[in-house]
Amino acid sequence: MAMNTEPATRKRTRTTGWRVRMALVILTALAIATVIVTNRLLTDRFTETTRNRAELRLVLYSGNLLSELRQNAIVPQLLARDPALIAALNSGDYQQSTQRLISFLDEIGAASLTLLDRDGRIVASTDRNSLGETQKQAPYFVDAVRSKDTVFKVLQRETGRYDFYYSRRIESQGTLVGVIVVEVDLRKFERAWAGISDAVLVTDSSGTIILSTEPRWRGLTEAEALARQTPIGAIERAIQATADWTALPADAYLKGEAVMRVEGRIAFRGWRIASFTNYASVREKVNGFLALEIMGFAILLALAFYFLNRKTAVRMAIFQRESAELRALNARLQREIAERERVQENLAVAEQTLAQSSKLAALGEMSAAVSHELNQPLAAMKTYLAGARLLIKRNRPEEALSSFQRIDDLIERMGAITRQLKSYARNGGTQLAPVELGESLNSALAMMEPQLRQRQVRITRTLPDHPVMVMGDRVRIEQVMINLLRNAMDATQGVDEAEIDLILAAGETATLTVRDNGHGLQNIDNLFEPFYTTKAPGDGVGLGLAISSGIVNDLGGRLTARNAADGGAVFEMQLPILPEEARAAE
Repeated sequence: MAMNTEPATRKRTRTTGWRVRMALVILTALAIATVIVTNRLLTDRFTETTRNRAELRLVLYSGNLLSELRQNAIVPQLLARDPALIAALNSGDYQQSTQRLISFLDEIGAASLTLLDRDGRIVASTDRNSLGETQKQAPYFVDAVRSKDTVFKVLQRETGRYDFYYSRRIESQGTLVGVIVVEVDLRKFERAWAGISDAVLVTDSSGTIILSTEPRWRGLTEAEALARQTPIGAIERAIQATADWTALPADAYLKGEAVMRVEGRIAFRGWRIASFTNYASVREKVNGFLALEIMGFAILLALAFYFLNRKTAVRMAIFQRESAELRALNARLQREIAERERVQENLAVAEQTLAQSSKLAALGEMSAAVSHELNQPLAAMKTYLAGARLLIKRNRPEEALSSFQRIDDLIERMGAITRQLKSYARNGGTQLAPVELGESLNSALAMMEPQLRQRQVRITRTLPDHPVMVMGDRVRIEQVMINLLRNAMDATQGVDEAEIDLILAAGETATLTVRDNGHGLQNIDNLFEPFYTTKAPGDGVGLGLAISSGIVNDLGGRLTARNAADGGAVFEMQLPILPEEARAAE
């Protein structure tokens, strides 16, 4: 009996497993069929609702357009009888006419109001920029002169946009004295329509699109617009949201894709309005219901699998494995914490060492900077002293006094340079004042005059007729100019007929361009780094351009360098221009 029990048990187990698998297959098939049927029914229902809403919106849009057109149609007739405008046309005095039209604009809601005299010249307008223009050939002026009633015109601009005008002749004692023109603001409806998911277009009696949420459609017929590559916009979103799952008859096709098209009529000159509505709301609602159904079936399947496959041993094994992993993770975290503590201690020591090194580097940089910046005035003083000695020997003391005066100025400048270098090290604290760059450039050239005479460098200056004013420190700006001139002179060593071009220009910024005909620049990326130099040892320490770049940056500008196309280097110093009102305040 015991031997027969095990095969019977196995048979019952196999039968139960087969029944369970069949139940699961039937449940899955039922779920799929329910989802398909629900999808079809809900799609039909919500699509019809979406179409009804689109038709309702279209009726609202056409009503708004018609209301705007009718509201503006009566305006020319009223303004043509305005005594103030008629009197202005008769007297030729239009001082108050523009202001009167502007006072009407907000109340009327039109895009613009324009008054033309009998010759088609704009004498008053809400757009003051158009005053004095001649519109004698404009269709709305020509037709208004010929007609006794209000004339409506649709004109297309070169940009493709359409403008809509009402115009009417103005008479005084039976004689034509002018024309009043009212521009209807229909583009506000385009802007309002562009904020929704529909693509909307309006066509005139000839089928030409005159209003559209897609600007590229204007001026085309509807067929031409649908055949054209559509820009990213509402209609493309409609195509992306529309798929073959709807199984509904297409109203229109764009690039082979079906979209919902709704059309209506505007009771104005045979105009028609159409919209292309996307299916996004339909898909969202249908997907919401389908998600609930699928979730319900998924829960049923999950419960079935849970009760069929629940095994305590498996869960215990999972718990034991997770516990072992957590213990290993805890030990690893403890090791990492200890390692981080050691790294933090080493980092604190490194920070202290780095701070001390930074102080020593700053001291070295300051001493090198002082040596570099004082070399130029010292060289000039040496030249002036030699000249003064020669003048005294020749019994020309008056001229020698001028050299001593220049030496005194140089000593004063050396003191200013040391103060500015301290300011550079402290990064701020200098009092700024208006500076005329032309005068600063002349002062810098006077500073470099001995070196320029010795080298015989040809200097070409291009200055504007008016002063170029900036807000800055004159001494620091001249310091930058002298550094740039010195670099240009060094770059032209060994060049026949050395030339340096100085160009000062004023636009949105004040720009000083220093261009030489030397051998050009190498490694421009490191050009403004401290202690970077291509000169021989003893000729420079590589701080001139670094200091100059820091000065220009402190003044809100920038210093750039590049190689000229025909050879040589070009440096540009750009500083914010000082506004006229700021000059007046100073």
